[in-house]
Amino acid sequence: MIRAADATAALRERLAAASPTAALDAELLVACVLGIGRTALAADPGRALAAEELFALEALARRRLAGEPVAYLTGRREFWSLELEVNPDVLVPRPETELLVERALVAIRGVARPAVLDLGTGSGAVAIAVASSRADAAVTATDASAAALAVARRNAARHGIGNLAFIEGDWYAPLAGGRFDAIVANPPYIAAEDAALAALSHEPRRALVADAGGLASLAAIAAGAPAHLAPGGWLLLEHGAGQGPAVRELLGTAGFAGIRTWLDLAGRERVTGGVRPRKALESAPPTETLR
Repeated sequence: MIRAADATAALRERLAAASPTAALDAELLVACVLGIGRTALAADPGRALAAEELFALEALARRRLAGEPVAYLTGRREFWSLELEVNPDVLVPRPETELLVERALVAIRGVARPAVLDLGTGSGAVAIAVASSRADAAVTATDASAAALAVARRNAARHGIGNLAFIEGDWYAPLAGGRFDAIVANPPYIAAEDAALAALSHEPRRALVADAGGLASLAAIAAGAPAHLAPGGWLLLEHGAGQGPAVRELLGTAGFAGIRTWLDLAGRERVTGGVRPRKALESAPPTETLR
């Protein structure tokens, strides 16, 4: 008989050389094959694993050792305290993306029944987080991938989100007029030659890589945003840690005012935003980087 605690310890040791989060990975995978949560696993360390559960755990262990994200192995990822379905059709939501949600909620604070647009929604993580936090908001989410939208729709249904509409299409292309109080996006921003891609080989490349050194999608979104924002509305973009200056320049060229960059918990520039001026001739104040 192999107890859950022993299986977890053995798996943690196997994963130690391949994952910086080996202990957490092991707990999640053992809990997954047992069909329970981590809390239940901790409460019953002596639970025995059946033969079929051991076989399933071994299969998951080999996939994890090959670099596949734990979220794809379990089919779940927590974001904004919401459990979301994820699969290889969508990126795994990262904790740093919660900063984008935080800034979006600040941007629409005090706006009655705000309209919010999430471009390239993927799993729906950002759109669902905003919609669940502001029940009076009308949130629209677009994605060019029908498969990704299917995941996003299931996630919205799972959490009973009724104030969120999904539209298939590339960035602003599927939108028929309308103005938004905030536009948010976590678009592809990794350059094709970036060595970091090697560690992301299991995730959809279309959601990771952009031309022009990783700036093409960011540039397209910034350029198109003024036509879809209400005066005083915010554009908020997640980007790579070294892209802050370039994104601030993109927003300045597009005519945004009050351009600011916020740092993630690791102290890296992660989200940049700007406001559409209420008057055409309003000048933009100096840009800022905020902790």
